Amino acid sequence: MKESINIMKKNNYVLTISCPDKIGIVSNVATFLYEKNCNIIESAQFGDLDNGMFFMRVSFQSISNKKLNLVDLEKSFLHITNNFEMNSNFYDMATKAKVVIMVSKFGHCLNNILFQWKSKMLNIEIPAIISNHKNLLDMVKPYGIPFVYMPISNQNKLEQEDKLLDVIKEKKIDLIVLARYMQILSPETSNKLKGNIINIHHSFLPSFKGARPYNQAYVKGVKIIGATAHYVTEQLDEGQIIEQDIARVSHNNSLEDFVSIGRDIENIVLMRSLIWHTEHRVLVNGKRTIVFH
Repeated sequence: MKESINIMKKNNYVLTISCPDKIGIVSNVATFLYEKNCNIIESAQFGDLDNGMFFMRVSFQSISNKKLNLVDLEKSFLHITNNFEMNSNFYDMATKAKVVIMVSKFGHCLNNILFQWKSKMLNIEIPAIISNHKNLLDMVKPYGIPFVYMPISNQNKLEQEDKLLDVIKEKKIDLIVLARYMQILSPETSNKLKGNIINIHHSFLPSFKGARPYNQAYVKGVKIIGATAHYVTEQLDEGQIIEQDIARVSHNNSLEDFVSIGRDIENIVLMRSLIWHTEHRVLVNGKRTIVFH
């Protein structure tokens, strides 16, 4: 099964589209791929009646089994892009996304990502793991991934963020995952990396923001707890939501239960978001996202 999946990825491409909704978009895309001797294996689209925008994701293969030149493909597609005022992107799924993981002291999300990556369940590369603490160094060592220690203080915060941007540029990083990284990035850095940072928030936004959300939820006697994965923007915890999930709790659950259940949900939600983003299934629609599961 794994072998067949890998073969598919070698000849698997994705096209994503967002544009004003007009008649003929799907027909033009399908005709274009047919003329390029490509076979559509998955297609999903959504028209937003509120703002008149259209979103589409198409997964396709080349019938000839020859590797496609995406630059040439984009040039050939340009007349359709211009005609429909599209924002379009072609992706080769054989190219692994380069992902940096940032973490502080809590290692459950990092541990889950590393296990899934080692098990070849994630089509990504991890060039570096960045942390403002050394607590998780021993967890990372067996995987052979560089561990970059970047301690943060009020005096060096902006300087360390500049170093972070240098690492991202040097290693040509596609995505940054904040896997319980307990530092707030500056608005300037968040804006520079907009659309390329995913954060896992250990509560069901917009409830219980800030520190110790499980304690807040426990004191309030909530019956549902959850986790939220969202893109990072310059506005704290206001980025577009990618995925959320919940679990029921009751008066029988202790604060420790809340934390344990919450961490399990965080793992699930962050993993889904990481996979969907790197498979180009998430398209930003203003303050919301379109997620083609």
